[in-house]
Amino acid sequence: MQIPFPERIPLLYAILFAFLLFIGLLASGTGMLFSCLAFAFVVLGTIAFNMAGGFTRPSGSYVFFFAVLGVVLGLAIKVVIWEPAESLLHAPITTMSAYTAGMAAMLAAVYVSRKISRKEGFLQEICTTDEMGLAAIGCVIGGFVIPLLAQYVVDSGDETLLPLATASKQFDRFLAMGIILGTTYEIRKSGGKRCYNISVVVAAALIWFNGLILNFSKEALFTPPLCWLVAGAAMRFRYSIFQWAGIFLFFWLANHYMVPYSQYGRNFKDPTNTYSQQLAIANTLLGDLGDVREKYLADERAIVRKEDGFYFFNNPMGLFDRLQMIGVDDSLNAVTNEKGEYGMAPYLYYASAVIPRVLWKNKPTIGYGNTFAHEIGFNPEDTTTGISFTPIGEVYHEAKWLGVLIVAPLIWFMLFSIMDSLCGDLRKSPWGILAFATFAHIGPEGGIEGACYAMTYGALIVVIVAYFSAYVMPLVASFVTPPQRKLVVGTAREGKGPAFANPEPEPAKQ
Repeated sequence: MQIPFPERIPLLYAILFAFLLFIGLLASGTGMLFSCLAFAFVVLGTIAFNMAGGFTRPSGSYVFFFAVLGVVLGLAIKVVIWEPAESLLHAPITTMSAYTAGMAAMLAAVYVSRKISRKEGFLQEICTTDEMGLAAIGCVIGGFVIPLLAQYVVDSGDETLLPLATASKQFDRFLAMGIILGTTYEIRKSGGKRCYNISVVVAAALIWFNGLILNFSKEALFTPPLCWLVAGAAMRFRYSIFQWAGIFLFFWLANHYMVPYSQYGRNFKDPTNTYSQQLAIANTLLGDLGDVREKYLADERAIVRKEDGFYFFNNPMGLFDRLQMIGVDDSLNAVTNEKGEYGMAPYLYYASAVIPRVLWKNKPTIGYGNTFAHEIGFNPEDTTTGISFTPIGEVYHEAKWLGVLIVAPLIWFMLFSIMDSLCGDLRKSPWGILAFATFAHIGPEGGIEGACYAMTYGALIVVIVAYFSAYVMPLVASFVTPPQRKLVVGTAREGKGPAFANPEPEPAKQ
């Protein structure tokens, strides 16, 4: 069975879902105006998703993840557990109004960007199927070696090389690209019979080791399966019943054990820890995941949620607490209504952040996620931890409705135009899948800062990773692999087998 990779969602189905959500919200005790705004948000989000081209374009993935992981999933869970959506919110009408107006603004940004974006991405044709196997191996090697070299430079204390080490951390997507290229290559090479190889397995293992062991990162937990599944969906791969069982088992284990491990493990994260100390901490926690889960749940139950503005659900909901952004945005909106907007200063910083440290050695680092977190009651002594907000939550705090209706759509217009023109159709080019995986994170919880980053450094990263993967990494991999035989790829017909990026044209009928 294939994983859906929709180009569009039938509007009638979306309206039916929005109506059922509307009725569920009303029946569970949510107010009429809030429920009407939720209905409009779903419909506008569907129109924007379809207009963007669905999952075939990076802009469509941004719209989807912002709408679903930022707002819709949280509202749907509220209905399922039969809690009023407004039960813990301080400014519910402001919050839902901002989301709905913001989605209308996003729809406008999609409409205008589609008028000027290239149909064929600049990067769409730079890597053939024959080269993807070696490129995947090279990406795995680069993703392993580059961080080691960067850490060696940091440990050496040579201040002249520190800017280069810092810059190298911006380009940490080679392992994710190794999964995408390895999966795409294996599906094409096997004619749709296999969907992974040794490059995919090793890249996933390295991401998990670095993310879970050293950084307790939930993003690292889900990045490998997301890249693998999206690449398979784009290629129309048919997963077997055993593979589906494995997918469901992974996500159950991830939600049951590894998400609590990641959350609880952050209590022990200290930048002064040595590598061996961090390994020892992770080894202790991994040695009894059941106990870690119980301690995490005990910490969650100890929070009196009715007095805490960071939450949306009345009781702990595990991973679902992190798959919505309504509660934390609402807290920031309430502060904005009470004290006024923050101002436009963050945008000057986002613009100056484009200048690399190689050219600006004393460039300041300002964590607005931490700054805004303090405004909603986060521990004032913590100057490092930042709280994530949606783009709408951030722009409303900075400039209220001017931010929602003017600033945000201008930034989205630039982001969508740049990324769509670079990557093109995700079904024809693997580079857009890297943007897809990035937008799955920054769309719902990267704030408007994430969008600014994505259209500058993010776009540069995609270009560099694409060209390195296509032209440099195969050369690197050729030193450690035997010569490959020439691969001849057949043409996939609609509904049969995987979709190939560059199918040979059928011969003309005589």
